[in-house]
Amino acid sequence: YETIATQNVQEAEEWYKSKFTDLTDAVNRSNETLRQAKQDLNESRMHIQALTCDLEGLRGTNDSLLRQLQEAEEQFSAESAGYHDAVGSLEHEIHHMKEEMARHLREYQDLLNVKMALDIEIATYRKLLEGEESRIAIPIQSFASLSFRDYAYNTPDAQTRKTVLIKTIETQDGEVVNESRKEQNERDH
Repeated sequence: YETIATQNVQEAEEWYKSKFTDLTDAVNRSNETLRQAKQDLNESRMHIQALTCDLEGLRGTNDSLLRQLQEAEEQFSAESAGYHDAVGSLEHEIHHMKEEMARHLREYQDLLNVKMALDIEIATYRKLLEGEESRIAIPIQSFASLSFRDYAYNTPDAQTRKTVLIKTIETQDGEVVNESRKEQNERDH
């Protein structure tokens, strides 16, 4: 019985040693796995922290870009409003200048009509004067030849000289186009 018991104790010890070795190996493997898992976890945490920092940086950049975009839109809106106001002002000024130009054209046309009427009136008076001058010139010539010859000169060789001046002026639109002068000398004995 002792040999069986001893043998059982030896078998139990061998089994225990075997199980202890198996468990020690399992614990060592588990510890290695746990160490690797902790290392992976730490690496993952560092990677997550790096990504979080990158994400925060990108969010900051995004916010900055959004602010810049909003400022650019506000500036563009203000400039656009300024340009619209300038265009409106220029259009108003153009309209005003067109009205002024039309008014000046009407005044010019009125003045031109008055000038043409005056030119016609001047031409009419000129013709009347020329007719009067020619009507008056004939009696004066006759009167001068008779009166002055008889009373002014007592010598038989004396001669009377008469000069008749004919001046012709042609105008067009108030400008002198042609002017001619003709003198006729007549001598009386």
